[in-house]
Amino acid sequence: MATQARHPGQPDRSSIEAQVFAVARDLLEELGSQHARDAVRGSAQLDRDLGLGSLERVELLVRLGRRFGTSLPDRVVAEANTLDEVVAALTDVRVAEASSSPNTEVAPLIAHPPALRQSPTTTSDAPSRDASSSAAPYWAETWQDVLRFRADASATRPHLFLSEDDSEAQPITFAELYQGAQAVASRLAARGIGRGDTVALMLPTSREFFLTFAGVLLAGGVPVPIYPPVRADRIAEYAERQSAILHNAEARLLGTFREAELVAKLLRPKVPSLQHIVTAADLLSENTARGAASPRLPLDAHSPDLALLQYTSGSTGNPKGVQLTHANLLANVRAIGEALAIRPDDVGVSWLPLYHDMGLIGAWLMPLYFGIPVVVLSPVSFLTRPARWLQALHRHRGTITAAPNFAYELAVRKIEDSDIEGLDLSSLRAALNGAEPVNAATLDRFVRRFAPHGFRRQAFLPVYGLAESSLAVTIPALGREPRIDHVARDLFAREGRAMPLSSDSADGEADNDPSVLSFVSAGRALPNHEVRIVNAAGREAAEREEGALWFRGPSTTSGYFRNEEASSALFPAGRAAGWLDSGDRAYRADGEFFITGREKDIILKAGRNLYPHEIEEIAAGVKGVRKGCVVAFGAADAAAGTERLIVVAETLEKEAAAQQRISREIVEQVSLAVGLPPDSVKMLPPRSIPKTSSGKLRRDQTRQLYLAGNLGAAQSPAWLQAARLMTAGAVRALQSSPRRILQKLYGVYALILFAVWIVPVWIAVYLAPSRRAAAAITSSALRVYLALIGCRVEVRGRENLASASGGAARVLVCNHTSYADVLVLMAAIGVNYHFVAKSEVRDMPFIGTFLRKLGHFAFDRSNQRARLQQEEQIENALQHGESVLVFPEGTFTPQEGVRPFHLGAFKAAVHTHRPIVPLALQGTRQLLRDGSYLPRRSAVTLTICPPLEPANVAEPQEWKEIVRLRDAAREIISRYAKEPLL
Repeated sequence: MATQARHPGQPDRSSIEAQVFAVARDLLEELGSQHARDAVRGSAQLDRDLGLGSLERVELLVRLGRRFGTSLPDRVVAEANTLDEVVAALTDVRVAEASSSPNTEVAPLIAHPPALRQSPTTTSDAPSRDASSSAAPYWAETWQDVLRFRADASATRPHLFLSEDDSEAQPITFAELYQGAQAVASRLAARGIGRGDTVALMLPTSREFFLTFAGVLLAGGVPVPIYPPVRADRIAEYAERQSAILHNAEARLLGTFREAELVAKLLRPKVPSLQHIVTAADLLSENTARGAASPRLPLDAHSPDLALLQYTSGSTGNPKGVQLTHANLLANVRAIGEALAIRPDDVGVSWLPLYHDMGLIGAWLMPLYFGIPVVVLSPVSFLTRPARWLQALHRHRGTITAAPNFAYELAVRKIEDSDIEGLDLSSLRAALNGAEPVNAATLDRFVRRFAPHGFRRQAFLPVYGLAESSLAVTIPALGREPRIDHVARDLFAREGRAMPLSSDSADGEADNDPSVLSFVSAGRALPNHEVRIVNAAGREAAEREEGALWFRGPSTTSGYFRNEEASSALFPAGRAAGWLDSGDRAYRADGEFFITGREKDIILKAGRNLYPHEIEEIAAGVKGVRKGCVVAFGAADAAAGTERLIVVAETLEKEAAAQQRISREIVEQVSLAVGLPPDSVKMLPPRSIPKTSSGKLRRDQTRQLYLAGNLGAAQSPAWLQAARLMTAGAVRALQSSPRRILQKLYGVYALILFAVWIVPVWIAVYLAPSRRAAAAITSSALRVYLALIGCRVEVRGRENLASASGGAARVLVCNHTSYADVLVLMAAIGVNYHFVAKSEVRDMPFIGTFLRKLGHFAFDRSNQRARLQQEEQIENALQHGESVLVFPEGTFTPQEGVRPFHLGAFKAAVHTHRPIVPLALQGTRQLLRDGSYLPRRSAVTLTICPPLEPANVAEPQEWKEIVRLRDAAREIISRYAKEPLL
């Protein structure tokens, strides 16, 4: 059979496929993804098989554009799932080009928009700069007030310019925004949504988002924007992941797009409060189609009412919704406007996602309040063609824009000169850089690249903020260049002091001088807000001394929605003081604040907050991964100007093929859950990930091993590691002062003596004929050991053990300060009780034998069913006359203070009518502080406090009695331990 001849101008699909595969392999090889490179084939999924996130997709697209001299539609870039789909799309584009033009001249990668001209101020679609109606409503108490004011005072003025692909921006006036919001509000009211009801919005950047969000506010509801799925074919899997947020927010209605209606049956059983799942189109259809305004709704919102729930995490586990009132948001917007000196002729340009505080509050609500226009691109539009951002600034004469550091880096590296011919950025007066660490080198590169196009270094504004302060916390002064502080790296690493270098030394930073650290100033506190740096002692840090960054002001949240434990942790000095702990580290110099790092482990990738514990839980669910043996962390990527997401997991699988399958599954599951795949997945054999002696994962140490290339390296025998530690300790001690030398020698002596002591005692306990004999051996041996290391243990109030209900069973509760706590307690008061330990402690060599022989209890903290069984076990022991000792704090840290108590022990005491005996330890934290390997000489005092007798109460009153006992025990322990309540 004769085959049909291909037209000379018609593209050859097999040739396109071969070129696409070659480009993909080259990219993956550069990314260090050898297993993914080997997986390149037509059916290979971009995220699961190849591990390509949004930034990597941009790079792939740019390279394909260069290879083929063409461009792909945004829809294809966003929704393409396999290389076959990319090949098919490229083939369609080439066919269209071949049929429309006989010449072989190729199109540019990113075509200039029609309005990109040398004199953009004359373009017909430029936002209006009518200043007559731009007065700010300083009298407004709610966002309902703001929306009504703008609809009345600025009715015909364009507010939003929505740009899709490279088409002309579609304007929405203030009147149209309010009219659409009224339509949504009336339909929400018809569904019973009113003041204080939460409405979740799972919508992409679109006209529907703005009108629906404003409609929820008009109805008196509380909008809850959540991350929208980019790909509609995975809406069901995505929505199931979001059920934790919806459940915590008690969402009554979910507003989304058409495809999401299919997930109603999936979501409703998981979210009892959810009554309606509707599309934004349905909420808008009738009223807006007729062009008739809905009747005005009563302004029943008040200044202290919630106006927004901004979720900082929650695709699994423990979501945290920042509570922001109308007053909070208005205060932050007004302060930002004052700091930026907002003018009537300002024009904003933004591509930031609207589910994020920077995009929602900074790029929309602030311009809405001040009545200025905003040009809005979608995040996908920016990521697929970064030049569009700068082109929009040029075309519309943008004066204000904001983006994370990675976006400025992306613009430098991924925009071709041909895409910005004639570009004029001279109108830009404020380019805010925030939402992730600001890189001084990125600022320099951006200025060098775009200064010839009118960009001024003085326009850069490195800022700092977080959702707990609505958005912004600090901002530099307008009209000056960013301030870069060059400090001595070694001194800062050792002592936390930011010693400035001379100008000559600072110049070494440009040459990557390893002795120099560079920090970028985030400016001063916003107007009417306060910022302070607090040292480890809880006092104001000195000038140039690193500490914790605290802030307070009218923008600050009152806490997290339905999460009192996390809310309390926000206020280190108590709610009355108003100071919130940001979780970030910084120092102050000349009245300005320099952010140095994070106390929390949040990973900042591409402007998004990723939470290690969520990613670790997701990865741990993959078949073949050892449970509790997964670590996720961020590693700086200088080339991308952001962080890389690294996942390290242990597995018993030894075959390379099996490990690659597990790795691909981790990439797929993480990508589904958080919207970004890991940049690298490392599979390691068992016991490769560093842990504390109690089984806690050491994220930072794992990260350091990864950066040093030592992750998974063969470990020396335990005795050799111990010998090295002792030797290293002795060497360091010899280099220190005489006092420190003695401390180190004491620690080495105590450690060696413990190692010598534990083996014979372990044998004796193992061979002991009874629990009572094992207990006697253990207590006696511990008393001898403590005496030999010179640790004097004073016991006060011993009579209180006997006085508790005549010596019957009791619940002993003790503060937890150190690994030495158990040793001291067993030596001081014997072992005539069941000690409640974590399961990982019971599995430890030697120690596990003591716990089992002495009849101590163990529980799995991660298993809720195991916790319930543990409670039953404790109550059963108490009923049978056996005492139980519990550390109600659950864990300990180096920080002095009594942490919040869990309620389990107090519940058991009330149910069994057994007394609570508080035990207060003082001195064990100094004996062996958390994070230390060597003991230090310290005297220890154990105070046995008078027993607390549970009152006989009816079942409905049991909860109050449990809480009363908990609070009373915690207060007594704090008093005698001489440590504050945390």
